[in-house]
Amino acid sequence: KTVEESKNEIDKNENTKEDSENKKETNTVNISKQEEKKDKSSNKTEETEPKFESPIESSDISREFAKENLVYSETLKEWITHLGIDIKAEKATVVKASADGTVKAIKNDPRYGLTIIIEHSNGYKTLYANLLTTEFVSEGEKVKAGQTIGTVGDTAVYEVVDEPHLHFELIKNNENINPNELIKF
Repeated sequence: KTVEESKNEIDKNENTKEDSENKKETNTVNISKQEEKKDKSSNKTEETEPKFESPIESSDISREFAKENLVYSETLKEWITHLGIDIKAEKATVVKASADGTVKAIKNDPRYGLTIIIEHSNGYKTLYANLLTTEFVSEGEKVKAGQTIGTVGDTAVYEVVDEPHLHFELIKNNENINPNELIKF
């Protein structure tokens, strides 16, 4: 062999080695990326749809959900929309969390009186208003479905003429939806 042929052969062998090492590194990187994707996907907890139940034992709805229709308010003496349902109940009737979640707010709303808002999985929230008490829970507390959160009252200024009831709203991604679609009353 000539010197030139020997050099070419050595260069060829080195290039083959480099190619082989590069392929190994690429494969290792690809495998690592695939494992990383698997880890990330397995760490994602699929949020399940919450299962809602009636917040009080009464099934007597005195005012239906009316987002696109107007209903007459005796208190306000005008036609309004109604973004929840009013469930008749005696004053001091126990109100329970409709599903597992976290208490996001407890407030005295100028329209709806004492109000509790609970955040649930998948962008759902429930709102409980016209309450007499809210002392059973505190903001940030995790609650279970059926856990006592308050009692029915008559604190809703916008509904003061109505019989005692729970004003209940169901919200999905900040849009009010009809509670009758997900809860059997």
